[in-house]
Amino acid sequence: MRCLVKQHILQSFDILSFQNKLLDWYEDKKRDLPWRQSSNPYYIWISEVMLQQTRVDTVIPNFENFITLFTTFQELVAAYEQEVLKAWEGLGYYSRARNLHHAAKEVVHSFNGVIPNDPEQFGQLKGVGPYTRGAVMSIAFGLPEPAVDANVMRVLSRVLRMEENISEHRVKKEFENITRGLVPADDPSSFNQGLMELGALICTPKEPMCMFCPVQSHCRAYEAGIQNELPIKGKKKKQRHIAYAALLLEYNGEYVIEQRPKSGLLANLWQFPMIPLDEMALEDGVTWLSSEYGIDVSIDKKVATLKHVFSHIIWNITIYKGTVIRKETDQRLEFVHPDAFDLYPFPVSHLKMIPYID
Repeated sequence: MRCLVKQHILQSFDILSFQNKLLDWYEDKKRDLPWRQSSNPYYIWISEVMLQQTRVDTVIPNFENFITLFTTFQELVAAYEQEVLKAWEGLGYYSRARNLHHAAKEVVHSFNGVIPNDPEQFGQLKGVGPYTRGAVMSIAFGLPEPAVDANVMRVLSRVLRMEENISEHRVKKEFENITRGLVPADDPSSFNQGLMELGALICTPKEPMCMFCPVQSHCRAYEAGIQNELPIKGKKKKQRHIAYAALLLEYNGEYVIEQRPKSGLLANLWQFPMIPLDEMALEDGVTWLSSEYGIDVSIDKKVATLKHVFSHIIWNITIYKGTVIRKETDQRLEFVHPDAFDLYPFPVSHLKMIPYID
């Protein structure tokens, strides 16, 4: 069935009671997270971008490191992209870091270094989508804007028994409209964070802990016994597998790394040379390295395999150690001692290869 319009969905829903119960629970049970210790819009913005599609325990040390390196917008703007990517290392989705860096420059150029507290102006910055806009506007500036992420859609799909595919853009917009009708004007920050926290801790994707839910009495899915059936999602596209050989190539104590292209997947990050095994055999790849980069190498041994999962592809990587026999100068390659790896931003998959150098 089609999703009812906002006024019908909320017509018989006790909004005030729902708000009060959620706010009381959040005040009592909220986690002590570093970005919750500050009202600085810049810090809140950073945390919200980092938290998208990333676990909280992964974000915490990265957030603390990032605001130590770039305490102000001016420091972020003055940084080189490679420095920003290095500070983002381990979080994945590196386009978020590039967009944040670009948006910081926009703020300095267009708003004198002050984050605009106007939702429309803020939403026009590079990389700022509806969720980031709503989260920063409500948490940093106290504006009653909806902040709808996957946690919020899961909670409200159950509480309001919304039986539509949350993967559809139309349905996501409907969730934003409905949430706007729920956000209290007097404390939108705690309300939005409370919804997210409820989805993270109680109303989890599988086996929600309904017995501990502060708004159980309002939950239409729980009343009908269908909480495990919601939300409804479309089928994910099958991920494509790609096989690579990654080469740890040593030359006088240094190792070969190369910078990825300026656009596309993992743009501008550094990696150990990779040979696409779906396109050529390992031996042909060694020959290709010689003709393409001017280095002759010998492969000594296979040391490990690893799998790295992206949203749309899976890398199946076999790691080899080898030696550079001859090298010519090529601007795309760097010969770097392991002690200097900290100066280069690596994707997570290649960070996992570094221990095999020892």
